[in-house]
Parts: sequence; structure tokens; C-alpha cells
Amino acid sequence: MSDSALTFSASAPRGLGELLARELAACGAAQLRERSSSVAFCGTLECAYRACLWSRTANRVFLEVAQFQARDAQQFHAAVRAIDWTAHLAPGATLACDFSGRHPAITHTHFGALKLKDGIVDALRAATGERPDVAPERPDVRVHAHAHGTAITLSIDMSGDSLHRRGYRGAAGEAPLKENVAAGVLLRAGWAELAAQDAEFLDPLCGSGTFCIEAALIAADRAPGLGRDYFGFLHWRAHDAALWGRLLREAESRDRSGEARPVKLRGTDRDPHAIRSARDNAVRAGVQRWVSFDTGLLRDAAPAAAGDPPVPGLLCSNPPYGMRLEDQQGARNVHRELGAVLRERFQGWDAAVLSGAPELGKELGLRAWRTHRLWNGGIECRLLRIKVGAESARAPGTLGKGTARLRDTAGARMFANRLAKNLKQLRSWTQRERVSCYRLYDADMPEYAFAIDCYGVIEPHETWLFVQEYAAPAEIEREAVRRRRGEVLAVLPDVTGVAPERICVRTRRRTRRGEQYAKLGEQGQFHLVMEGGLKFFVNFEDYLDTGLFLDHRLTRARLRAAARGRRFLNLFAYTGTATVYAAAGGASATTSVDMSRTYLTWAQRNLAANGCSGGQHALEQADCREWLRAAARRPERFGLIFIDPPTFSNSRRMAGVLDIGRDHAQLIDGCAQLLSESGLVVFSSNAQRFRLEQTLTERYEVRDLSAATLPRDFGRNPKIHSCFEIRLRR
Repeated sequence: MSDSALTFSASAPRGLGELLARELAACGAAQLRERSSSVAFCGTLECAYRACLWSRTANRVFLEVAQFQARDAQQFHAAVRAIDWTAHLAPGATLACDFSGRHPAITHTHFGALKLKDGIVDALRAATGERPDVAPERPDVRVHAHAHGTAITLSIDMSGDSLHRRGYRGAAGEAPLKENVAAGVLLRAGWAELAAQDAEFLDPLCGSGTFCIEAALIAADRAPGLGRDYFGFLHWRAHDAALWGRLLREAESRDRSGEARPVKLRGTDRDPHAIRSARDNAVRAGVQRWVSFDTGLLRDAAPAAAGDPPVPGLLCSNPPYGMRLEDQQGARNVHRELGAVLRERFQGWDAAVLSGAPELGKELGLRAWRTHRLWNGGIECRLLRIKVGAESARAPGTLGKGTARLRDTAGARMFANRLAKNLKQLRSWTQRERVSCYRLYDADMPEYAFAIDCYGVIEPHETWLFVQEYAAPAEIEREAVRRRRGEVLAVLPDVTGVAPERICVRTRRRTRRGEQYAKLGEQGQFHLVMEGGLKFFVNFEDYLDTGLFLDHRLTRARLRAAARGRRFLNLFAYTGTATVYAAAGGASATTSVDMSRTYLTWAQRNLAANGCSGGQHALEQADCREWLRAAARRPERFGLIFIDPPTFSNSRRMAGVLDIGRDHAQLIDGCAQLLSESGLVVFSSNAQRFRLEQTLTERYEVRDLSAATLPRDFGRNPKIHSCFEIRLRR
């Protein structure tokens, strides 16, 4: 490949684009075009190799191989196939494909990645008679497609895996700090210059030691990529092994020269397990000679050396963010204690504090001379740069008073009034219908985009709130989003009477479809609630959803009414709530099919809680489409079938990809083959743009129940689900 005028782009955590541009320029990049989280540039292959080896802030480095227009998936596939992929993949090489961006026709990133893979495979098969194997992890070549409207850019991922993975970190702690975010904080804080002055370094809340280890790598002039054994270009067909070998030798020489640096870095933490992890990470990173980790309390933190004038130093720390409501007081206390320690013992030092919220920074009681906004993963943070001294001191923050002030804003008062109005309107209905789990608020005021569900837990008897914040569009100012979230959380306890520790908050982002059941934690804490006289276990902390879809309340009631004497089949059974209803309605037998063993175990608990156990209630772990094909060859038939599939799924345990907009007719046809002569299929989907295939109404008797199954508490969102009854034509 010609090395004279190659086009590249590199990505970084949002807010570090400026630092990445500086690093790339030092690697020889030209014509840099900087954005918040990426930089486009031109350069040689050596420039790209240097970026992969030396950039401390980059996520990935991409080599552009083609640009084209594609109006639809067919044009996209054809354009990909027209490229000479033999220039990039050698015979026997493994392949992985990614797709990002927004395209008017290719609306799912997984589908885009599949079409990209198909185009490359078809091109290679036509050229060589062989097809490459797909390897999602550590492939020989990773190809990336990015869509900006109908404009497509194809690139080779030179990094192969995110460059923040240096190779030294073992199991991460509860809230891991990405290595390149830590490096970006250190570079912003001027650590490279301070290290050249033999300054001290301390992280008194070091966790697994990321700040300390990245600081050591900077001080020792060690390339962050020197410890990696995998890059995306190592098996790329145009790889220049001699060039890469020369750059490695150069980096190793600089590393040896840095071994004599006298710099000393310290990390302390109250958690002995975290300290053990930090020490192990330092050994893997090869920086243990410079870094010491010890168990210690924040209140005991102090400089190692005293002097007049004071020895220069940098205290760099990432205090807890208090993302969950019940953790906020603890986060405030840690920030206050950190500020007190800085004011008392670290006069003359620099401090860099990465805080998860602006109001927490106020608790330090120190004025930052510079504030930077950056993102650690999906969390927006503030980097506070402080010169500790008498002139920077101020009264500790006012977060507690600020919460009271948030309750008194005009927006908070309007939101509180709407919430109180909803409670009043729903109270008589919930009491009359004996509904204890219901939606209280559903983005009634568009600027307060939250869904708030009430759950009446029966053991012990108490109310919980499950608050889902709909992620704001990018054009909405982050500060406005934070303020409104604060107003909502400030007024909820007062208006509802629910204690803050029983308010669970989730942010519901626009995700790759099919991720609605993604696991978020490992608390394992279940609560028992009642619906329709039946008991169900819910979980507020570990999953994006609780295990009980409240908008299906009337659908489940219809299943119970139709179940008597019938064999019931529940496909994509999730936690088995529909099965419990059918069993309670007198179903002669039930079969629940789901691919997740976790959810089938949950379903078994739900059945047992309602006295529905025994051999007549079968739970089968399987791909529902494969199960339907196998069941069609068996004699048993079902009188009632419920199917509520995810909108999209590409689980590794599933054969192929499920797209319910495309595949629902095939699923319904499969159910119809298992239906008794007078049987009934109830099909439901939460896909926002779902349209039932017209040919189904020609083959079956179809009745649209979408409006009839919409509960009163979901009346503001009539598109929450689609529901149909389907019978065989007589």
C-alpha cells in the first residue's frame, strides 16, 4: 500500500479530542480536523503505528479504505463487494465487522455489520474461492463502516481493540476508570511537566490504581502500547513488520532511559482488596519500582516530604460519583473530606479531581481555576483543576441547601403539581381495581422526560418507585438535563411519600434493539409484588427492566380468561408472568420457552410463589424459532399461545438475527402449525413502528387488540405496544 497520502481518523473519550490532536501531531500527523471525541488526519503508515503505540488518549485508529454513497442495504452490499479485499486479508485470515452512525435504510448496527461482512466474504470468495472465518474477538482484520446519512466510510481498524486496554488491568472495581480517561486527566493537569520536576504524586482514593499507573507510564516515558500483544494491523496484509519492529525498538530504548527517573508515586485506599488489585496491576504494567500502594484512610492522607518552600506535588483523584440516589450522601461526604484534607495539608500542591457532578465539586470547599468537561464511559464528568492555597479556599459546598433550592424552582413546582395531580386521579382507580403496580408519570411534561412506576411490595409492605429517565437528545444542554433530573429527584420523596432509598433510577437510552434485558448489576435483591391477585418477583437494581411489564397487565388478564382447559404455550417467556396468569386461569398444562436460563429460573420462582409447580408446567431453554420448527414435527397441539418477542436480537445462542418487523409473520405461521382447531394466538410487540404484515389477515382471522389492552395508566402512550388475536380460518 502506498505510504504517501493515507487518510486516517482516531477516536477518543468525549472531551479529549484536543489532547488527542496534540498527540497525533507529535506522531507526524498533518491536516488535523479535530472534534470533541475524534480527529481526522493525514499521514504515513509510520504515523498510524506511532499513534497506536504512543497515544495515551486514543480509543481506536482507523485507516480509511473507501468512501461511497448507498441508499439501501443492497447498494451498500454491492459497493462493499466491489472493493479489492485481497489487499487487506490474506488467505486464512479471520475477520470482524462493525457498523456505526445513522443511515436512513440501515437502521440497526448489527444488520449493517452483517451486510458489511457479507459483502467482504462474497468478494473474497469470488476472488480466491475461499471465505474468511469470522472472529468477533481479536480478529486478524477488523473492518469498520460508518454511515453519515447515505455517505459511507469504510476503514481498517488499526488498533483492533480499544487502545485504552493497556493489558495491565485485571478485574475492574465497581466503577472502573478507563485508562485513557485517566491519562487524559493527568495530561490536562500538567503531570508530564510536574514529573520532570520530580514532583510527588498521590491518589488517596486509588481503587485499582489506574491514576498512579498511568502517571508512572508518563513519568517514565513508557509507551502505553508497549505492553499490548495485539493490534489490528499485525495480521493485516499490508502490514510493514520491519517498520513496526523499528518503532518497538525505539520505544524500548526510551523505556530503558526512563528507568533511572527518581519519581515516586503513591496510592492509598481503605479497601485492602483494591490495594491488592492495584499492586498486581502495577506489576503487570512494569511500574512497581515507582509506585507504592498502601491501605489507608482519606483523612490520614498527607505529603510524603515536607519542605520550605513546599515540594511540588499533584494530588489526583476520582471520588465516588453518587450515581444512585442512595449513594449521593456518601459521595458528598467523601468530597467534603477530600476538600478538608487538601486545605489542611496540601498547601502549594496542584489538585485534579474528576467529579461526577458539578454540585459535588462544590463540596470540596476549593475554587477550581480551570474546569474541563469530559466523559468516563457514558458518565459526564467535571475535571476540577485546583491550585491549593489560601486564595482558592471557600466555604464548603451547598449541595444540601441546593437540594432544597431545587425543590423551590418554578420547574420543580410544575413537576410536583403534575405528579400530585396524577396521584389524585389514579388513586380511586388503583383502589377500585386493586392495582398496586402502575405507571404514575410518563413524560407528561416533555421537558421532564421520565417514566415513573409505583410498585407496592407486599413483603415487607412498602412502596418503591422505579424511575426511568429517557436519554435527552444531543442538542439539549447537559446542564439543563442535570438540573431537571435534580428537580425530579428532589420533589419525588415529598410528593409520593417514598423514602429516597426506595427510589431506583435508570437512564433508558436508544440502544441497539434487543438489549432491553441487559444485566446491569449483581445485587440479586428481589421483591414480591401483587398483580391480579397473583404474586411476582421483581428486581429494581440488576436489570434495565424489573421483570414485570406493567403495560401488559390487561393482556395477561385476557390470557387468564382464555386459558381454562387449554394447553398454553409462552414463547419468549421472559420471567413467566403470562404463564402464571394462564396457570391461574385453569390451563391444563403450560410450556414456557426462553433462551435465558436466568429468566427461566425467575419464571420458576414466579410459578412457585403462586402454587403452580409440577410436571404440567414445563420450562424449556431454547431458541424459540428452532423450538417451533422442532415442535411442528411432534403431535402435541396448544389451545392458547402467547408470543411477545423482543424487537431485535442477535444473541450468540440464537441461530441468525431476529428482527421482529421482518420475522413476525414467520413466527406466527410457526405458531399456527401448533394450534388446535379452535385455538388462539395472542401476539404482542413493543416495537414503536410495528406494522402487521398484510398477508397474515388473508391467511388467518386477525383482531387488533392494541387499544383494548392499553391500561389506563398508559393512556398517554397508545403506541406502547401492539397486540393481536389470531385464529385459524374455518
